[in-house]
Amino acid sequence: QVQLVESGGGLVQAGGSLRLSCASSARTFSTSAMGWFRQVPGKAREFVASISGNGGSTYYSDSVKGRFTISRDDTKNTMYLQMNSLKPEDTAVYYCAGRRFPYYQRDANYYDYWGQGTQVTVSS
Repeated sequence: QVQLVESGGGLVQAGGSLRLSCASSARTFSTSAMGWFRQVPGKAREFVASISGNGGSTYYSDSVKGRFTISRDDTKNTMYLQMNSLKPEDTAVYYCAGRRFPYYQRDANYYDYWGQGTQVTVSS
């Protein structure tokens, strides 16, 4: 069973930055699409960004485009989310997710593995 472990969450002021990391135990990490999602209590899990396997094409939600950058280091089996110009509405639990296939996806139902989540809180 693949394990995903997020780190890097915390409390930051509006306008600040954070970088989230997601370490994967998958032996096929380089060929797996990965994604970031977020969720606040009482709301559905929301797509943030995705990156494909075999090349790293990226896809962002409109709410984070231009502020967040998703990337991956296949030599370290790790995915990242660099978050800049953070806003209070970015406050959520952030989850990383992985697929068994290389094609990126914005639908959470297409992901096979999930991390435990890391809290990001942006104060105004």
